[in-house]
Amino acid sequence: MVTSNHSTNTNNHLSKLKNFTYKYIYLVIILIFVVALTILSPHFFSYNNFINIFRQVSVNFILGVALTYVIITAGIDLSVGSILAFAGVTAGLFLRTGGNFIVAILIALLIGSICGLINGVLVAKAKLAPFIATLGMMSIARGLALVVTSGNSITIDNANYTFLGSGNIYSIPMPVIIAIIVLIISSFILRKTWFGRYLYAIGGSHEASRLSGIKVDKLIIFTYTISGFLSGVAAVVLTARLWSAPPIAGQGYELDAIAAAVIGGASLMGGKGKILGTLYGAMVIGIIRNGLNLLGVSSFLQQVVIGVIIILAVFLDKMRNKNE
Repeated sequence: MVTSNHSTNTNNHLSKLKNFTYKYIYLVIILIFVVALTILSPHFFSYNNFINIFRQVSVNFILGVALTYVIITAGIDLSVGSILAFAGVTAGLFLRTGGNFIVAILIALLIGSICGLINGVLVAKAKLAPFIATLGMMSIARGLALVVTSGNSITIDNANYTFLGSGNIYSIPMPVIIAIIVLIISSFILRKTWFGRYLYAIGGSHEASRLSGIKVDKLIIFTYTISGFLSGVAAVVLTARLWSAPPIAGQGYELDAIAAAVIGGASLMGGKGKILGTLYGAMVIGIIRNGLNLLGVSSFLQQVVIGVIIILAVFLDKMRNKNE
């Protein structure tokens, strides 16, 4: 009996140790990385550099939040980067005609929402696998962005619009302020509303949720619409920061967004995910990218590093679920 209890206690301790490792391994890695960068690059641990990191992380965080909503339902959205590009060039083209900047913002949000709505309908009603539906939208949105611009970048010179990406309020960059607004609203939705509770339930089991009276299809459609809407928000922030709307903007952003969500604790199996966790994941990706840039590492090799991080994140997610 004593042996049995001792064995049980040992297993419990091992289980807790594994959970601790899976949860905080990235924190340990990033702390080591930060210390190394501080030694290797005198510019890393500076106020201006960290402001630059926060500004750059904002777009990935917003897209990461979009993916968090979708991943909680056991779905995936590979089209966020392409939707960003299409929404951005559409807003840019409107501004080039002398259009009002507020209308341009609304156009970007509308384009993003429509693309997300189509994704949701394909997944919920046409019963296409999320991977296939959003992969198709990724190609369509990217193609449309290239077609309407003839492959050329759209210059944006509307000061009110570009303020959203390049301006500051009390020394806080506007992209950071917008990201904070997204964080607060999305955290409230997921933690305090029936919609958030239903999303977690759907991610746990679509069939059980349907049998309990939850309108699964409608909520999935709405979730992908939110993802598209947030892609539109990211489009506004990015194009305003760049003062241009390139049709190739957002390439590969979906991978960084997925990595941010999964590193932050979202499970690709569904039913798990937190907005603060996604912020943590986005910061991990942002600090690593910034550090590699300061060290002069090529963008191609950076993609290799991000790919390794994604594989590690998915592996840890699988092990965490197995351990539970």
